[in-house]
Amino acid sequence: MKSRGAAGPLLAAGGALAAGGVLLARRRVRAVAVTGESMLPALRPGDWLLVRNGARVSAGDVVVARHPLRPGTLVVKRAAFRSGDGWWLESDNQGAAGRQDSWDFDAVPDRLVLGRVVARYWPSPRVFPAGG
Repeated sequence: MKSRGAAGPLLAAGGALAAGGVLLARRRVRAVAVTGESMLPALRPGDWLLVRNGARVSAGDVVVARHPLRPGTLVVKRAAFRSGDGWWLESDNQGAAGRQDSWDFDAVPDRLVLGRVVARYWPSPRVFPAGG
């Protein structure tokens, strides 16, 4: 998954937010690109997502987290349930090649869950409601 600061891809995607809004949201919002098929059909490779950093997570939310075994890698997964001091994160498409989620690495500590996906803004915009 690719990750960028808010200003670059938002402005490149047709000015999804006004320039002032981008500056205001820079610390709260990050943009990430989906690169695998583990979240089909909800998300496809090439989708660009807005992630609200530090947002409260509820079961059913799509989240971005650091891979617990590969800290330089980000993953997009669905928060299934709380487990101890972390979240059990699952792929929507368990049959995807190369899929890795909590079935492979156990619950993800809260400190590694970076934020909640709030919208897909490219190629077709869609808002993700809180709690699923």
